[in-house]
Amino acid sequence: MRRVAFLIRFALVVAASSGIETALGDPIYVDQGRDWTTAERTDFYKRDQGSRLINLAWLQALKGRDGQPFLSDGMSRYGFLPNPGNTANLPVGFHTTGSGGSQIVGVTCSACHTRQVEVDGKAYRIDGGPAFIDFQAFLSDLDKAVGDATASEAAFAAFAAAVLQSATPTAADVDKLRQRVDAWYRRFHTFVAGTLPAVGWGLGRLDAIGIIFNRISGTDVGPPPDFLIPENMKIGDAPVRYPFLWNSPMQNQTDWAGFVLNGNRVFALARNTGQALAFGNFEPRRSFGPFFNYANSINFDGLKRLEELLLKMGPPKWPSDWPIDSKLAKDGQKIFERQCSKGCHEKKEVRALRDLFVTTWVTPVQNVGTDTRQFDELGWRVKTGALKGAGIPLIARHLEEEDYAVHMMFSAVAGAILDNKLYLGSDVGSGDGFGSSLPPNAQKAPSTSLSLSPAPVKASIAPPSSAQPPNQPESLTIEPGTLLERTLNRGEYEARVLEGIWAAAPYLHNGSVATLAELLVPPAKRMSQFKVGAKYDIKNVGLDVTQEGPTRPVTDCNDLNSGNSRCGHDYGTRLSDDEKKALLEYLKTL
Repeated sequence: MRRVAFLIRFALVVAASSGIETALGDPIYVDQGRDWTTAERTDFYKRDQGSRLINLAWLQALKGRDGQPFLSDGMSRYGFLPNPGNTANLPVGFHTTGSGGSQIVGVTCSACHTRQVEVDGKAYRIDGGPAFIDFQAFLSDLDKAVGDATASEAAFAAFAAAVLQSATPTAADVDKLRQRVDAWYRRFHTFVAGTLPAVGWGLGRLDAIGIIFNRISGTDVGPPPDFLIPENMKIGDAPVRYPFLWNSPMQNQTDWAGFVLNGNRVFALARNTGQALAFGNFEPRRSFGPFFNYANSINFDGLKRLEELLLKMGPPKWPSDWPIDSKLAKDGQKIFERQCSKGCHEKKEVRALRDLFVTTWVTPVQNVGTDTRQFDELGWRVKTGALKGAGIPLIARHLEEEDYAVHMMFSAVAGAILDNKLYLGSDVGSGDGFGSSLPPNAQKAPSTSLSLSPAPVKASIAPPSSAQPPNQPESLTIEPGTLLERTLNRGEYEARVLEGIWAAAPYLHNGSVATLAELLVPPAKRMSQFKVGAKYDIKNVGLDVTQEGPTRPVTDCNDLNSGNSRCGHDYGTRLSDDEKKALLEYLKTL
């Protein structure tokens, strides 16, 4: 574990020199359409969606690995971007809710979907783009910081003095605070130990499916006082690159595997509710008979506003001070229409799934030979705990005592939305964040209930072979017997409309190919590793592989289930060099 901690720390130090931070001065905001104004951007950076992570006073009192205040650099060491409008030194994508000493810090989607790249010593900001952040290091360090603060009476005394803003707080106040912090830490530490892999996800990637599944099934549906089912949590070893957001409302389906229906307001709300549950409070309980209460902290007004913002966010336009050959781009357009558009990346409008009054773009879901690891998580089976028997006729099937985590997610999302629509008064308070909304005394557990020592590592991102794990089906039927029923096949992922694709490197769903030029190379000849960071290569369209920064090793087609395979999408690889140059030039214009 010490070696892992050292490697993570070393990666952070290297990442700090990769152009992520703002030493370049104020960024140049890339043109994303006339509807995307400064007001819209400011709102996007701080909009409360219902995430409740940790008490602000606690976060301000914590120390980082270097002994400095956790917020001393605005968390830029993880790649988060400064937000000048935030008075608490929180970066883009973090907000506070509440007042006084009860303010709670939450995470919004802009934390992971705001990108900044560097070209010729200038920084360019791309809203809705995949961020260059190390979210795993952030979670790991936050866990360690709270663990250090509670490791001894002396350490906690210093922490309590800072939180309570008193050099000599009363013993009663310190004891009360200790109960609250211990309750939060039991849950958060169990989640971190059960979710984070030994080998980090790295800059610009996150296992969102693993996080959401572990939150819902592992931290929210167990027995009191902590509501944990630790054995439900599995190591999140299928990281993917953050998707870009600027045309997400127009997709017919979303998520890399295309298993989330999209296109109308209800489906959009469900899409956003799922991501809000990742760090929100969720307290489902059977109310009476077959009925359930899906109490939660989700800010549905905030989610509605978020969708309005996404509808205004246009794809980023290639900056005017970057060179582009218009004539060559026109030649590339013909190649694109012949090689890439039909059946895959064309902007083809259709009536939205299950809604004849909405038009969306087709997003085909198909297997093009890319990494299969994420499908393993869609096959996770868990104990359903407090959600046993939950379900909504025609929408979410009733859950068995043991069921698929993906079905639990659909039940949680559908139930939370239904509670909100029916005004059942199921909102829960913030508490101290991370699901600890109940009064501290109600969560106080015996000291023997859970060991706070780090859990043994269960897996790494790269398993020893590409063999399919045992008991993993080749296909999975989602929500059988309901109006939302559909089948997922192993290795199938969605093909999106490519507007703004120049700004979304690295490529493939797992971020295993550094540039668009490299994507046009046969899979067997693609780079086996490359540098990750904010410096951009506008010639090859993607990451500058020569920059200083952490290295991302990737596997070939012999290890297709590693989570890091660069295999697949063998399209355009047989074009001539001149044709490839023309195609790349056209992709810059999208």
